This record gives sequence, structure tokens and C-alpha cells, in this order.
Amino acid sequence: MRKAPALLLIVAAALVLSGCSYRPLYGSSADHAGVSDILTTVAIPEPDSRVGQIIRNDLISSMQAGTGAERYTLTLVPTLKTTAVINRPQPAITRQAINLSVTYELLDRRTGARLQQGKTFSQASYDVIRQPFADQQAATNATERAAHEVSADLRTRIAAYFASNPPQP
Repeated sequence: MRKAPALLLIVAAALVLSGCSYRPLYGSSADHAGVSDILTTVAIPEPDSRVGQIIRNDLISSMQAGTGAERYTLTLVPTLKTTAVINRPQPAITRQAINLSVTYELLDRRTGARLQQGKTFSQASYDVIRQPFADQQAATNATERAAHEVSADLRTRIAAYFASNPPQP
């Protein structure tokens, strides 16, 4: 007999939620294209840096960008800096941080209008242990981690823009 009130509560909650205007970010409906469909129409130009290429590859892979009719262009300008976090002579270990910031701009190719612009960033740290190969690998790994984080943030920002501003056919 205790299961009946719990079941009744679940059914009531389902009915209440079905009446709200909740819509999944990447979902689609009969009246407009879904965000994931719109993301395929974004073209991302070739960057001139390795970190830019990592970000672009992540975005193309996750958004399937460029597989539809290219209606939008997403330009990326990454800036990479290395800073010392901890610098102690004893023991001979230094903590470095990779600071990656990316300025981006989403343009409508038909009108040339700027739809969205902004800046996102990430920081990833690593230890410098005075072993050249290990230090280089650690720096490369930190750079890649920062780039993956930035690309995930960019994808979410662009998807959120299209979810709140669906394009007109």
C-alpha cells in the first residue's frame, strides 16, 4: 500500500514536467531544426598554430562542423602563455602553468553580421623537473588539456547561442 502514494507522486511530477517549456539543448522539434543540426553548418577556418589546430579539431569532431551547408563561420584567435606558479631552488622542481585564452567570433556568412563574440580561457599546470624530454612532454600535455577544455566551452557557448536564437530559414 505504500507504493501507491509514491507512484501517484511520480505520475504527478511527470505531468507537471510535461507541461513546462523545458527543451534539451541538443534536441530538435518539428517546428525548427535542432542545435546539433545547426552546428553542422559552422565552418572553422584553418588556424596557424598547433593549439589552434587542436581546438579546431575538437570542435569539428564534436559539432560535425562543416558537414552541412556552411552558413556560419567561427574564427578563433588563441593566445598561449606560460607562467611560473612555484619556483623554489630546493628541491629543483618548478611548477609552470599554461594559460590559454581564445577570442572567438561567430559570423553569419550570408549577411556578414557578427552573431556572437567573446573570450574563453583555461589554465593547466605541470611540473618542470629539469629533464628535457619529460619537461617537453609535460608542457605539451598541459597545452592539450587546456585546448580540450577551451573547445568544450566554445561548443557549449555556440550551442547555447543557437538554442536561444534559432536561425530563420
